[in-house]
Amino acid sequence: MTTLPPNPPAIILVRPQLGMNIGAVARAMLNFGLTDLRLVQPRDGWPNPEAGPSAAGADSVIEQARVFDSLADAIADCSLTLGTAMTTRDMIRRVVSPAGAVAEMQALPSRSAIVFGPERTGLTREDLLHCHALCTIPSNPDFGSLNLAQAVAVLGYAWVIGHEAPPPSAMVNHDGPASQAELAGLIAAFDARLAENGFYNPAPGLEDSARRMLTNIFTRPAFTQAEVQFLRGVVRSLAEPRKPQ
Repeated sequence: MTTLPPNPPAIILVRPQLGMNIGAVARAMLNFGLTDLRLVQPRDGWPNPEAGPSAAGADSVIEQARVFDSLADAIADCSLTLGTAMTTRDMIRRVVSPAGAVAEMQALPSRSAIVFGPERTGLTREDLLHCHALCTIPSNPDFGSLNLAQAVAVLGYAWVIGHEAPPPSAMVNHDGPASQAELAGLIAAFDARLAENGFYNPAPGLEDSARRMLTNIFTRPAFTQAEVQFLRGVVRSLAEPRKPQ
């Protein structure tokens, strides 16, 4: 008998296009004990009657699915977010295999998430900025595109069998990575201070790329909650220097 590992990740579909594909994802999820389905801006709205038939009995996943206005909102309670992509798109990001992704997720006591992009285009650069690492599924280099439900099934299978693998190495004295909401607050604090100081002004037209780089820097390492709070204090000190005693 298969024993399902505890604390399964959330499955997040960003801008999914077809209800039948969402239903097929729900079926693949429940096959492997995954039940937390989150939808970000589904194209045809939600609920979608086309999801039911392809869910093939995974009604509980469909009924409990939650809809979010943005990917940032959908991952706010997650400490580890892995985006599925075939390429880093010129970004500096760690790339992990399904087995590596599962090892990291199962080593965490907190919530994790696997993010999938729209059926036609996949995740955008802006979507990937919210992810700590990219997860790629080994496939035929000449025909590597998987449909949405297939990709979810591969990661679901890896999740179920991954608890039998040895745990990854861990840093000592590390209380686990901060949540995405805490990181977003830190990035917003830095961004506000930089904008106030005119940091973006010398490079007209490059403000968006500068902000992407700022986000990329702070989401790549696994900052702890205490480290995020410390850096927030650094920003406050720069904005309002303490007077000497």
